[in-house]
Amino acid sequence: MASPLSPLLYLPRFLARFLALLLALLLGGLLPLARPAPVAAAMDYAKQVLIGADFHGADLRGVTFNLTNLRDADLSGADLRGASLFGAKLQDADLSGSDLRDATLDSAVFEGTDLRNARLDDAFAFNTKFRGVRIDGADFTNVPLRGDALTTLCAAASGTNPVSGRLTRDTLNCS
Repeated sequence: MASPLSPLLYLPRFLARFLALLLALLLGGLLPLARPAPVAAAMDYAKQVLIGADFHGADLRGVTFNLTNLRDADLSGADLRGASLFGAKLQDADLSGSDLRDATLDSAVFEGTDLRNARLDDAFAFNTKFRGVRIDGADFTNVPLRGDALTTLCAAASGTNPVSGRLTRDTLNCS
């Protein structure tokens, strides 16, 4: 004959299994929410012809434009932090108000390019060519430049960057 307490002996085991199942369901449903969103891979536009492309205001952090033809492209207001524009052709491109901090600009060609109010802090631009560029308000803080590029840029330097508050001439160390 079963004891009147028999059903109560199974209650803790049942309750423990129920709670374990409930916990597993909750954690299984909540863990995907707690995981960080996957980071989108940076786009690679290397060696492409993107003449007249419209990247106005785009988030282009870490994007690769190595050896890309960006003549007449609109990159105004774009976030290009950490982007690589090694050897890019940027003739008559609009980069006004863009953020090029920590970008690689080595061997790029800036000819007739609009860099007004752009941030170039800590960009690498040692072998970059600058001809007829507009740099009013551009910030070149800690950008390594060749002597001839520095001479060209200092001749055109004027204004204050609206974000950093730095004078363009001061960021180029013009005398």
